[in-house]
Order: sequence, then C-alpha cells, then structure tokens
Amino acid sequence: MNTKFILLAGLLAICLGSPLVSAEEEEHEGEGDNAVELNAEEQHAAGITTERVLNRELQEAVRIPAEVIINAYQSSRVTPRIRAQVVARHARLGDHVEEGRKLVTLTSVEMAEAQGTLIVAARDWQRVKSLGSQAVSERRYIEAEVTWQQAMARVQAYGLTEAQALELMDSGDASNATGKFDLLAPQAGTILRDEFIIGELIDPGRVLFDISDESVMWVEARAVPGSLPNVEIGSPARVSVDGEHWLNGTVIQRHHRLDETTRTQALRIEVPIVDDDLHPGQFVEAEIITGTTEPVMAVPLASVTIIEGDPTVFRLVDGHEFEPVKILTGDTIGDWIAIDAGLGEGDEIAVTGVFHIKSLLLKSSMGEGHGH
Repeated sequence: MNTKFILLAGLLAICLGSPLVSAEEEEHEGEGDNAVELNAEEQHAAGITTERVLNRELQEAVRIPAEVIINAYQSSRVTPRIRAQVVARHARLGDHVEEGRKLVTLTSVEMAEAQGTLIVAARDWQRVKSLGSQAVSERRYIEAEVTWQQAMARVQAYGLTEAQALELMDSGDASNATGKFDLLAPQAGTILRDEFIIGELIDPGRVLFDISDESVMWVEARAVPGSLPNVEIGSPARVSVDGEHWLNGTVIQRHHRLDETTRTQALRIEVPIVDDDLHPGQFVEAEIITGTTEPVMAVPLASVTIIEGDPTVFRLVDGHEFEPVKILTGDTIGDWIAIDAGLGEGDEIAVTGVFHIKSLLLKSSMGEGHGH
C-alpha cells in the first residue's frame, strides 16, 4: 500500500506541473512563430508598404449618396427659333466641338422670306444712303434705314448670326434667299444630346443639341437637413464611383428649399475633371468634411485585419519581420481608425499588402509553410 501511494503521489505531481510548463513554452514559442519574415524584394513584389504610427488630426466627415449632373453654368442648348426642317447634320453625340462650329443645317419658308426681305431692304438702303438726305426726303431716308434694320433683326431672331446676315446682305444675290441656315455651337464642349433625324420637321424651342464643358462637373447630394449641421459653402468634399478612387471637390451651394417628396436638402459639389472620370447620371458616394479632430493616434483602415476575432495590425521589426499585434480600436473617422491600445507612436506597420501577410501567417499556422 505504501508503495502504491508513493507512485500515485508522484504521478499527480507530474500532472499538476505539466500545464504550467506547457503554457510557458507556448507563450515563448508564440512570440517567435507568429512573425512573418519577408526581405525587401519580397515585400516589394507583394506590394507591401509601411508607415509610422503617429498622432494626427483627422477630418470628420459624412458620407451620403449623390448623383452627377451637368454643370448648368457651363452648358447650353441649341434650339431653332422658327419651324424648320433638318437638312444635314454636322456633329454627333460625344463629339467635342469648339465655339462657332456648324452643328446642323435647317431650311424654312419663314427664313427664306426673311432673307429675301433683307436683300431687298439692304439694296434700297444702300441706294438711298448713296443719294444722301439732301436728295431724298427725310421721311424716305429714315424709312429705308429702319426697314433695313428691321430686316436684319428679323433674320437674326430666326437664327442667323450677325456675320451670316451681313454676308447674305453683302452678296446682294436674291438666289441666296433659299431659307437654308446653320445653327452654330454657342460654346466649346462635349455634345451630350442630339435627338433628331435628317428630314424631321422641328418646332421652335425643340432641343437639338445639349453641349456642356465637362472640365468641371456638379455632384448633387441629398440628406436630412439636421444631419449636416457643419456643412458650409466652401467645405472640402470628395466623391467616388467605386468607394476606392476619390475625386476632390468643394461644396458650392446648399439649397434652401427642401425636396417636397423626400423632405431632404440638396447640396451641390463642384468637382474638377481631368480624365473624363464622371458623367451626368452616374450615382456616386459623396464625402463632405464637417470638422477636424484633436490629434489622436490613428492608423489607416486598410492596415487593420481580423485575426481570431480581434482587430490586428502587422508591426515591422528589424526591417524584415511582420508580427501580428492585437489592438484596441476607437472611433472610425473617414479612412482612419483611432488606436486606444496596442501600438506606440513611431511603430512601423504594414498599410498595404496586409492580406498577403495574413495569408502567409495562416499557412504557417496550418503547417503549410513557415513564417520565418
């Protein structure tokens, strides 16, 4: 009995001591085995970049859905002023046109009559003027001048430019009173609309072309008025189609009248365009800056991943080892997240290529490779 008791006591002591030794060994092993080792060439190939953790001021912002619309202050519509038929098209949808370019040729009976009247009135005025007010009565002199001026005004009101009217008048050829006339581009820009066909009879005011200078676009965002207390004219903003690539802009208008259906307030953002990035009708996300925080320790959202349910970043050690560090996070502000614990100012962490590092770490933990 004494011998058995001694053996049992010895086994019990071994069992009680084993967990303590294993925990220490696991903790020691974890400090080294969790690191992923990558040299400079491997980091570059994987697209991994790093940044120092700093205290920084962050811009507070709100994100709301928005729609791209044409800049009405840099756009124009081309319409006939009289009933006319389309004879020829000289520009198409998507074309970039310069101011004064011929867009479409029309013909009209009204224009033909006005052109003929101008030629006759111009000849009469030239004859009376050459005789002088001494040779004709004052009434005849004034009537001839007024008739010519009215004829000029009429053809211009119908759609001829002053230069076109003067050219017609100077020709003095009645055969030129055909009723044909060209509509010209009133500005430089891109043709966004051209809804007509050759031979179609067009009523006055019918829009034939929409032209807009797309170098600066408008983005209209709508939100509940109370959600935008700090947004003012001139507030910085940015917009994105895909949530990844952003274009900078500025709030230029805040509508005073609410939408009668949605009861939302519209904000207009002006966005300079360089590479044809936005087009009217596109739905985008707008981010409007509403203020700036006090300096806070923060890291880019892209640098944070989840490992075993905990937010984690990869800290660079000795220039070639990335060790996972669990962090305690605070508020998310724009593309940044505040750090309450886990990192110190000056720590260097991976901000791109995080998924690649994480995949290597997981492979190592599953025995498919090693991280160092």
